[in-house]
Amino acid sequence: MKLSFRWYGKDDPVNIDYIKQIPTMESIVTAIYTVPVGEVWPEEDIQELKDIVEKAGLKFDVIESVPVHEDIKLGNPNRDRYIENYKQNIINLGKAGVKVICYNFMPVFDWTRSQLDKELEDGSTALVYYKDQVDRMDPLAGELSLPGWDSSYSKEDLKDLFEGYERIGEEGLWENLEYFLKEIIPVAEEYDVKMAIHPDDPPWPIFGLPRIITTEENIDRFLKLVDSKYNGLTFCTGSLGSGSFNDVPKMIDKYASQGRIHFMHVRNVKLLEDGGFEESAHHSTYGSLDIVAIMKALHKNKFDGYLRPDHGRMIWGETGRPGYGLYDRALGAMYIAGIWETLDNIYKGKD
Repeated sequence: MKLSFRWYGKDDPVNIDYIKQIPTMESIVTAIYTVPVGEVWPEEDIQELKDIVEKAGLKFDVIESVPVHEDIKLGNPNRDRYIENYKQNIINLGKAGVKVICYNFMPVFDWTRSQLDKELEDGSTALVYYKDQVDRMDPLAGELSLPGWDSSYSKEDLKDLFEGYERIGEEGLWENLEYFLKEIIPVAEEYDVKMAIHPDDPPWPIFGLPRIITTEENIDRFLKLVDSKYNGLTFCTGSLGSGSFNDVPKMIDKYASQGRIHFMHVRNVKLLEDGGFEESAHHSTYGSLDIVAIMKALHKNKFDGYLRPDHGRMIWGETGRPGYGLYDRALGAMYIAGIWETLDNIYKGKD
């Protein structure tokens, strides 16, 4: 396991030098945030970012993410131009030493929450998904704005996108994903960059938009679209685990044994009776996921990929990007590293 930490670049309130102070931390997970979606990342910008990371004593191994343009997902006539740009980004990042690129194929919106600062019983604040609140939201009214969502869309743009996804439906999205993968995976193989798709968050349709990377059955289908080790997963425990229908440790055991998990996001969620959830502290007792069982499944399969503690609460008065403060994610990193060290000691010499 290679422990890593997401950092949003020079504008991130979290100082990269503080990340280095987390014991056993190896890599920074980051991206170029100034280039419009679908365009090529300049090599000089990539090198500048790499230099900053390496100057801090950390490795520049994982990119999260290189966004996929909506025209690719929709299969629009100009998708090939954006796919060629995507290939060039894989080439440029591979030449810079990047080993894994995380991306997603979620239509329009990335991760969806109803509130970013819900106060929990202990006084910390967390991201939550309350079903009744989401059911009342209307993205076409222009009332939504959350981190990870492209705020550049006008109401007219959103209307066109929604109509496009209604037209192609779930099967059309699958077809466009297959087309995309068959174009980019040969380039990833050539430049030794593993592509790692992030599951849909949460793993069910949102606002009538199709979502397909949601269940074990669908992940099996995804992996068969292009049967290459370079076509793999970012396995996010919180995303897949927010659906009670997913057996997260079982799925990790399965896909880790196949060598198809290239990147792990580890966080906990507390499932609610109505299908909603609250993000929680990483420790198993605070959520619905068994983090020890998750780490045990990875350890059993000698997982040597990248892992980062995912969304944390905002604790100890910290302010900043919701879900991406320093303190709680650092606590999560140490919890995860402690479990891993314990498993190492228990199973030492037993393989």
